[in-house]
Amino acid sequence: VMARLVAVVGGGSSGLACIKCCLDEGLQPVCFESSDDLGGLWRFKENPEADRASIYHSVIINTSKEMMCFSDFPIPAHFPNYMHNSLIMDYFRMYADHFQLTKHIRFNTKVLQVKQRSDFSQSGQWDIETENKEGKKEKHIFDAVMICIGHHCQPNLPLHDFPGIDTFKGQFFHSRDYKTPEQWRDKKVVVIGIGNSGGDIAVELSKVTKQLCLSTRRGAWILNRVSDGGFPRDVFNTRVLKFQRQTLPFGFICNAAERRLNHRFDHSLYNLKPKHRYGRNSTSWWKTSAPDFAHSFS
Repeated sequence: VMARLVAVVGGGSSGLACIKCCLDEGLQPVCFESSDDLGGLWRFKENPEADRASIYHSVIINTSKEMMCFSDFPIPAHFPNYMHNSLIMDYFRMYADHFQLTKHIRFNTKVLQVKQRSDFSQSGQWDIETENKEGKKEKHIFDAVMICIGHHCQPNLPLHDFPGIDTFKGQFFHSRDYKTPEQWRDKKVVVIGIGNSGGDIAVELSKVTKQLCLSTRRGAWILNRVSDGGFPRDVFNTRVLKFQRQTLPFGFICNAAERRLNHRFDHSLYNLKPKHRYGRNSTSWWKTSAPDFAHSFS
C-alpha cells in the first residue's frame, strides 16, 4: 500500500514540524517553499520581499529555549535562553539535518491554487497547482494538505487615520521595513504601537535618536522576559500555576499580578496603566492580546 501523499505549504517552523510528523506516521510529505531556504519568518533579509514576513536585525525571540524547542530535539545547552534570530535559524537547520527533512522540500516553488477534487466527497483528495522560479507550472494530486504559512506577511499601515500625512515632510513606514537604527541617529522619531515590535524598536532607537516617543492609544501591562532569580518568565507556566488561575478569584490574581508589575515600575507614573485588568482582554483571562501586552526589552 502506497503511503498517503501530504502537501505541506511552507518551510518555516510549522512546516518543518509537519514534515517530521508526517514521516513519523508513515505518510509521504512534499513541502512547497516559495523561497530558496527554510526558516520562514526567522530568516533575516536586508530587503523586505512582497508577501513575505520581514524581521529587523536585532530580533530576539520572546519565548525561552526550554519552551520553544521541538520536543524531540532540544536546543543546544550553550545557546542563550532567549535566542537571536540567527541562532533560531541555526537550530532549524540542525533540526532539518538531524531528521533529514530538507530532501522533502521543493524550494523556489510557489503554490498557486489548492482546491478539492471533483470527487472529494469520495476520495478526500486535493488538486494543487504550483509554479517554480522559471515559471513552469505543475498540477498535483494529494490526499491531504497542511497549510503552514504565517500571518505576518501583510503590513497594516492605516494612513487614513492620520490626517495631514499627505503633507508630512518626514519619512513614515511600517516596522517590517525597519532593519537597523543607524539611519535614524540624531533624528526625532515616533513609534506607534506598544506591541512586541513597537517596544523592541523604541528601545533600540532610543539609544541613537535625538528624541524618541512611543505612542499607544491605550495602556499596557509591561512584562519583562526574565522573572525572579533570573529564570525565564515562561518556565513558570506550570500545571500548579494553571490550577491556581482556575480556582482563585479573578480579582485576587489580578491584584497580585498588578502589584508585582507596579513594583518594577509604577504604570500610572508613566501613564501606562490600562483601563482593563491584567489579562482581561482575552479569550482566557490569563492570556493577553498583542495590543495590551508587551515585553520590556531592557
